[in-house]
Amino acid sequence: MAGLELLSDQGFRLDGRRPHELRKIECRMGVFAQADGSAYIQQGNTKVLAAVYGPHEIRGSKSKGLHDKVLINCQYSMATFSTGERKRRPRGDRKSQEMTLHLQQTFEAAILTQLYPKSQIDIFVEVLQADGGNYSTCVNAATLALVDAGIPIKDYVCACTTGFVNDAALVDISFVEESLGGPQLTVAILPKSEQIVLLEMTSRLHVDYLNKVLKTAVKGCKDVYLILDEAVRNHVSQVVGSE
Repeated sequence: MAGLELLSDQGFRLDGRRPHELRKIECRMGVFAQADGSAYIQQGNTKVLAAVYGPHEIRGSKSKGLHDKVLINCQYSMATFSTGERKRRPRGDRKSQEMTLHLQQTFEAAILTQLYPKSQIDIFVEVLQADGGNYSTCVNAATLALVDAGIPIKDYVCACTTGFVNDAALVDISFVEESLGGPQLTVAILPKSEQIVLLEMTSRLHVDYLNKVLKTAVKGCKDVYLILDEAVRNHVSQVVGSE
């Protein structure tokens, strides 16, 4: 697919967005009663469910426990029906293992881990429908689930995946835009301090363009933050109103 097809002469993408515009984001909290915290996010056509359990006692071998902080246990998976291809190993494949590790690293930087020594927090995310920006959507859903669980965090963790086409940085890319195979930068930040807690790039990007793409991704993360914060405030209002 030629890059010209992804951005028209008028500066519009295939779905009608401008390069700096996010896909429509819908989110709900407290969707899974059995979990301590849960959330559902639909970002464009990418749909993710997140559930958080804990803090609780270490499960399995006690030797896994950390004497000075909580153990963050994460699991990233994709439903077998989430893509057009039938997935045989939705949890055991290499990509899922890599995303699981990224999730753990991301949230270890945000959760106040020292408050719960010798205990464990589980974060499970499942991609119900994949249409680009899967990891970023999982981070955003997990953030809402952690807030729903009442687990103290330094700040929201907001993530965004940005592509680069025809000298233009495209924020919150879809599957079609991802499938081009061009440079993609996934960034997760703590919005108030702008601290970057994850930065991953696929394929090479000339250093002259890196700052432009990074700034676009960070701005996308901040736009996501405004949406997540509004969702939290609305959820709290509903909970308080129902008591």
